[in-house]
Amino acid sequence: MKVSCLQMNMELGNPSKNFLHAKRLICDAVKENPDMLVLPETWNTGFFPKNNLSELSCKNSAEVKEYIGGLAQKYSVNILAGSVSNVRDGRIYNTTTVFDRKGNCIAEYDKIHLFTPMGENKYYTRGDHICSFTLDGIKCGVIICYDLRFPEITRKLALQGMEILFVVSQWPEERISHLRNLTVARAIENQIFVVCCNSCGKADSAVFGGKSSVIDPLGKTLALASKTEKIISATCDTGLTEKIRNSIPVFKDRHPELY
Repeated sequence: MKVSCLQMNMELGNPSKNFLHAKRLICDAVKENPDMLVLPETWNTGFFPKNNLSELSCKNSAEVKEYIGGLAQKYSVNILAGSVSNVRDGRIYNTTTVFDRKGNCIAEYDKIHLFTPMGENKYYTRGDHICSFTLDGIKCGVIICYDLRFPEITRKLALQGMEILFVVSQWPEERISHLRNLTVARAIENQIFVVCCNSCGKADSAVFGGKSSVIDPLGKTLALASKTEKIISATCDTGLTEKIRNSIPVFKDRHPELY
């Protein structure tokens, strides 16, 4: 599977502009004939406007399903639409949607671990389920930003047969080394590909660090962005996963009865 990360610089609190910008990036990215496109976290609003957040958010992901799903169908490409600030049943969620080549929404995920240091938990409602899905015959999973610091969620997805983990984030520049180290660790310990699409640019005083990446199950970085807006691509050969798991049988050698 050839994946492309759209490391996007969005404008805080301007969803109309951000939707148009996401479309431009998608139209540029499909020129390289990827199988999968990935956007970053809360690209519709930025992370995150505290004033009028509900009004600025999508409504039950309808705009994303129509707009991004339409582009997936038009270009016959799978799209993991990052995440958006999203109102559903009167509550605001940080919601990921996944579209197949026909534009069908095949999976949705609400961020489970809300980032309390920035007060995300005061504005958003946490999700209540993990998310796995299959695209082009490949088993995948998705987590959002702070979820990456909780290895249990990735391990559970890996035990369900996940071959590629998608991470969408708004990770700050000051802790960008954590993003790099944690994504590599999740790849090595679970013997999976990790595809991380981070944002870049500023939102008020926050500076986001970019460095989107594609990492193979041995921890090798196949593609890495800089700090600025960039589209990166790499091919995830999932045949490598089976070879590595046969040579270093981590899952067979587990003793979950002890931990």
